[in-house]
Amino acid sequence: MAALAAAALAVGLAGCAESTEPEGGGSGKKDISLVTEGKLTACTSLPYEPFEFTEGGETVGFEVDLVDLMAKELDVEQEIVDTPWGGIVSGEDFKTSKCDVAYGGATITPEREKVVDFSKPFMDVKQSLLVKKESGIDGLEKLKGKKLGAQQDTTGKIYASKNEKKYGYEIVEFEDYGLLTTAVRTGQVDASIADSGILEYYITQNKDTEIGASYETGEQLGMMVQKKDKVMLKLVNDTLDKAKKDGTYDRLYKKWFGTEPAK
Repeated sequence: MAALAAAALAVGLAGCAESTEPEGGGSGKKDISLVTEGKLTACTSLPYEPFEFTEGGETVGFEVDLVDLMAKELDVEQEIVDTPWGGIVSGEDFKTSKCDVAYGGATITPEREKVVDFSKPFMDVKQSLLVKKESGIDGLEKLKGKKLGAQQDTTGKIYASKNEKKYGYEIVEFEDYGLLTTAVRTGQVDASIADSGILEYYITQNKDTEIGASYETGEQLGMMVQKKDKVMLKLVNDTLDKAKKDGTYDRLYKKWFGTEPAK
């Protein structure tokens, strides 16, 4: 994957984006500017399985497939840039023209909406605890005096912080999801908190772990574009709407999560 090369090229092209006008394109597509000609450049922070991760030298996953649909609408290919999560949700990666669209199981929050524009919600999630099997940890109240892992700049970290004083655990922060989940298996932390969708998938691949508890937080996931980029936002929303109407979304969801999406 040419993530570093793509990032360097994107930065070098800041302020001189190319416009794309595919044959037979729908309304507004001719006005879309791309940071790299012939590519729909997407920022994400790997791994976040099954939303996006590396397999056989390629970046694959649920959101990767969804954005491939958007690239197809423009008659271009998707180029993925692996970059720290903080730069994505702060809007900095858009300001430096690193990418056209960004994703990573991103919860729509008022704070993030101040610096990026979100698509329509495409998935509902909860916050869940990942624990070792037979750990006896079935809720935050069982973590008094113990360590709880949380990924930096995530809603899981926010939820953990809100309840830290109440339940008396210590938060250990991790830069990415891979480190977060590995910490449970190695005993670096007693539990980790993250979105339900990724953890439900994770435990199917790591049989020594399980979901200890889940919490309804009313969270919804969306994809991100640069603030006030109405044309790109319309492409993202229109593609998601089309995928949900023609059954493509359901097919991709089952492909990556193994079940039908909740209706």
